[in-house]
Amino acid sequence: MREPLPAPRRPLGVADVESDPVAAARALVDGVERVVRGRRAAVELLVCAVLARGHVLVEDVPGSGKTTLAATLAACVGAGAARIQATADLLPADVTGSGVWHPASGELRFVAGPLFAPVVLVDELNRTSPRTQSAFLEAMEERAVTVDGVRHRLPEPFVVVATQNPLEEHGTYPLPEGQLDRFAVRLVLGPLEEQVERQVVREQLAGNRPERLEPVLELAGLLALQRAAAEVHVAEAVLDLAVRLTRSTRTDPRVLVGAGTRAAIVLVRCAQARALLAGRGHVLPEDVQSLVVPVLAHRLRPAPQPGADLSGHGSRTLLQERLAVQLAADVPVALRR
Repeated sequence: MREPLPAPRRPLGVADVESDPVAAARALVDGVERVVRGRRAAVELLVCAVLARGHVLVEDVPGSGKTTLAATLAACVGAGAARIQATADLLPADVTGSGVWHPASGELRFVAGPLFAPVVLVDELNRTSPRTQSAFLEAMEERAVTVDGVRHRLPEPFVVVATQNPLEEHGTYPLPEGQLDRFAVRLVLGPLEEQVERQVVREQLAGNRPERLEPVLELAGLLALQRAAAEVHVAEAVLDLAVRLTRSTRTDPRVLVGAGTRAAIVLVRCAQARALLAGRGHVLPEDVQSLVVPVLAHRLRPAPQPGADLSGHGSRTLLQERLAVQLAADVPVALRR
């Protein structure tokens, strides 16, 4: 017998968010957790990235809940998620859309592709060719695509949640630095505790699926929540810390290629969202420091190190994260009055 999901309250609109943005942000986290169990930190990080108007790269082994996480987010914001299964023969037009000839009018009419959805799940992005990967670059940065010389705006909000398997190398195309830099955060889910995994299996057997969720936020409410996050105060000392952390990745000899200015901007925006989720109207240094690994690590190309095995995604990820932690520890927090 299928057990009903907890009855949600009315989806929160603009007025609800403006009256209490903290409660709205926490309601979104709670909504995702109704399906995604035992991953509070990962869910909060996902929500922070979304509130910062960023995109998310989820890296973990098959069957760990990457697709469910993205689908649940889409259900909670009342958005129809478009799913793109990345394969070697996927073409750019399959992603962006293309012009279709209409004999009656004698003209080409643009037919939008799956990128024209508020939430886009790209499964195993590194399985598609560099040519098709490049189709995401303009969309993820400028929120627009250009087809046949015509620029088309994407919807607002617009969130890309892409996944990749850190273990499988056969038939994959490693994501270049320019592609990785488009993602606000890289999220590694990790294993579930046995008790939580048992709960997940039981609930999935009972039909606790994202498609059964009722929205927590209207799309307009999510836009209002993104505006609220952008208004969280950032002191000069905190902004200075974010810049110094980012610049340290470009001067350390252990790093071949470091994070650019875009990373510093994303670091501050995600810190604003984290502060909002914590119920504060200002960003603390701890907000910035806690986001160093998810925001900066995937942007680093480590320099060759003796004995370091960089032959697989998983090995590179671990080295990148260790480097990010070490770099953050070397940057002091200097607060000014």
